[in-house]
Amino acid sequence: MLIKLLTKVFGSRNDRTLRRMRKAVNVINAMEPAMEKLSDDELKAKTAEFRARLEKGESLESLIPEAFAVVREASKRVFGMRHFDVQLLGGMVLNERCIAEMRTGEGKTLTATLPAYLNALTGKGVHVVTVNDYLAQRDAENNRPLFEFLGMSVGINMSGLPAPAKREAYAADITYGTNNEYGFDYLRDNMAFSPEERVQRKLHYALVDEVDSILIDEARTPLIISGPAEDSSEMYKKVNKIIPHLIRQEKEDSETFTGEGHFSVDEKARQVNLTERGLVLIEELLVNEGIMDEGESLYSPTNIMLMHHVTAALRAHVLFTRDVDYIVKDGEVIIVDEHTGRTMQGRRWSDGLHQAVEAKEGVEIQNENQTLASITFQNYFRLYEKLAGMTGTADTEAFEFSSIYKLDTVVVPTNRPMIRKDMADLVYMTEAEKIQAIIEDIKERTAAGQPVLVGTISIEKSEVVAKELTKAGIKHNVLNAKFHASEADIVAQAGYPSAVTIATNMAGRGTDIMLGGSWQAEVAQLEDPTPEQIAQIKADWQVRHDAVLAAGGLHIIGTERHESRRIDNQLRGRSGRQGDAGSSRFYLSMEDALMRIFASDRVSGMMRKLGMKPGEAIEHPWVTKAIANAQRKVESRNFDIRKQLLEYDDVANDQRRAIYTQRNELLDVTDVSETINSIREDVFKATIDAHIPPQSLEEMWDVEGLQERLKNDFDLDLPLKEWLDKEPELHEETLRERILQSAIETYQRKEEVVGAEMMRHFEKGVMLQTLDSLWKEHLAAMDYLRQGIHLRGYAQKDPKQEYKRESFSMFAAMLESLKYEVISTLSKVQVRMPEEVEAMEQQRREDAERLAQMQQLSHQDDESAAATALAEQTGERKVGRNDPCPCGSGKKYKQCHGRLS
Repeated sequence: MLIKLLTKVFGSRNDRTLRRMRKAVNVINAMEPAMEKLSDDELKAKTAEFRARLEKGESLESLIPEAFAVVREASKRVFGMRHFDVQLLGGMVLNERCIAEMRTGEGKTLTATLPAYLNALTGKGVHVVTVNDYLAQRDAENNRPLFEFLGMSVGINMSGLPAPAKREAYAADITYGTNNEYGFDYLRDNMAFSPEERVQRKLHYALVDEVDSILIDEARTPLIISGPAEDSSEMYKKVNKIIPHLIRQEKEDSETFTGEGHFSVDEKARQVNLTERGLVLIEELLVNEGIMDEGESLYSPTNIMLMHHVTAALRAHVLFTRDVDYIVKDGEVIIVDEHTGRTMQGRRWSDGLHQAVEAKEGVEIQNENQTLASITFQNYFRLYEKLAGMTGTADTEAFEFSSIYKLDTVVVPTNRPMIRKDMADLVYMTEAEKIQAIIEDIKERTAAGQPVLVGTISIEKSEVVAKELTKAGIKHNVLNAKFHASEADIVAQAGYPSAVTIATNMAGRGTDIMLGGSWQAEVAQLEDPTPEQIAQIKADWQVRHDAVLAAGGLHIIGTERHESRRIDNQLRGRSGRQGDAGSSRFYLSMEDALMRIFASDRVSGMMRKLGMKPGEAIEHPWVTKAIANAQRKVESRNFDIRKQLLEYDDVANDQRRAIYTQRNELLDVTDVSETINSIREDVFKATIDAHIPPQSLEEMWDVEGLQERLKNDFDLDLPLKEWLDKEPELHEETLRERILQSAIETYQRKEEVVGAEMMRHFEKGVMLQTLDSLWKEHLAAMDYLRQGIHLRGYAQKDPKQEYKRESFSMFAAMLESLKYEVISTLSKVQVRMPEEVEAMEQQRREDAERLAQMQQLSHQDDESAAATALAEQTGERKVGRNDPCPCGSGKKYKQCHGRLS
């Protein structure tokens, strides 16, 4: 009560921020007459003037009023569109490292041109981030004329582009691309073997469109570049045959189980657990199939991988449903994004789940992958010096934006008041009753000429509604993951009188639904339209537009509540843009997933008390409140999951940054000999200490062991026993010095053969290759540690602290291994001629080019194409483990460079 009173007196933080910014808007508006008087050339010259002022030390903030006034005037001349005052406010919010919540239809794309231009003046680059390639290309091409008018270059970072084209896109003042592509380019840059292979500049300013989708919905999905692991497809097939024999343990009521089933399901946590009966049956079936020996337990240490296969197969059969969680297309299992309903081509579930689903569907099972590099979106976007974002729905997640990304959310007012009617939810007892009510509502509204957009939460549900509409003889368009190639066209025309469009979640986000349809789309279909044809199309559109407004505008029907209120708000937000008329209503049933899991007992009890008959719906504030509470519970749980993921990834992130910093320093220098000399000293000291403990008696020395170790690990054949016998005065310290000196001299002789320049080149290559190899192994070890760390909780230990402690020791051990491997490899390898080194380098370059071409031909978001290409490329060289190493050392491949692969 007191907080409400104080807010009334002083205004909320949001109000105070907007009040401060409105003063700057007044200044920009006052500049408008002066800007209008400038010629085109004078307006263009402003960019060079601003850059010169920044060079002289003027701050970026002091340029805001003038820079925004220039962009507004340029937009009027290029597009015939003037930024509204609220768009200027949005631009200022985005420049201040905040999230701007701007309703659908308020012109977020045009708003973004203001902070993008301002921050591009620094010359450090601006990355505009969108959710898909279509939007990146559309926004870049739409805004290119404006930026080029002002002397700014625009780049598009598309998936599958070759490295030179990507480098050019990143060198532009303003670059448009998807979150996936920016993240993968960052990872690829940190796997490069020369500075020329890197494409990104230093990460300066990121402007994220649909920021809630990217930083929240996708935050739980790490970006992973992976390579193939060993083939275990047969095991997936065998285990898959066993699962149908298991029976689900049903709930009798909320407290007790019948105990007859073989596995239980926790729908909230999306987990499946074997019961005692299930474990016994599984073990019997595995023995019968010859997979496990008689008398063995599934939980024995030797069967850990088998348990992994059983769990993955169970989850695939019980928790993952075709046409809801994935689709099968051209013999391939493709994941469906639960938030947008779009297919995620190339993305694969981890932990063997994808292979288990492939086995279940009877398609070809692709190999499991091994992680080569990974990062979460949370940590990638926190690498930018300056981060901002915009969306139509951020306020419900303001706490998460603030706590994880340190981004405040500012709600920007609409240009015109919102007049959409949001009606209370209608709740039915069964799914069939609900669908029937939806069909009746659609019939009624389309008869009056009102367009309807039906939002579903899965492909399966969209097809159920489509089937019923077909039965009822109602024409409609379906927009889901299966047909999203034409989604922008379908969405653009969804405002046509009596049009019915079914959209899975919010496929088609980013495209405005104009009442009366899109006249621009009609003009685009004509080859060479005349002014008369365009005028006629506009006139026809105006008639349709007025008719739709008179019918009540676009009507939104939600067929189910989503787990997140934000996704529901996005659906509602498609209607009522720019002060247009519109309405929305959600239809629910007690069989909906959200109602069944979170709100069933209370609401169904209420419905029974009211004595509801079939076909009747309940519409009550209590029901709406119960549903909102259920959604809050889910949002809170999902936030905890994302927060926990981040806390664990932060540990890996510190290590990742250390490794990548070290790697980039290595790439940027040509001479690493000082580092090699320092490492050699450390390695030889540790090796000698292991056999000759410091300040120990000669009787304690293991001279034979040391002699053998030096020969095996460093190819250093030294007569240590002979030295000690002939020279009694040779003590521990002088012996150390002589061994190290011998190693240095041997190495120098090797260098004389190939030349110093070639040796420096070779040292750098070995360091990079060894670092990458050990980092890859370290990532796999971290994955294993992460999977089992929760068990430490049973020993009264904090799993997070244990993870930090153990991962740090593993990291320290990896760095020691790095030193040892580098010196061992350099000591053993005999590089005979400069031509041979150059031939190896040429081979590596050709492999890299071939890999890039393969990626270009078949690019996939999670780099599985790159992984396949890498496997093919490695196979093409045909170097067997027992063949001579191609480096010319004379050793077997497995004892030389094969150790690094």
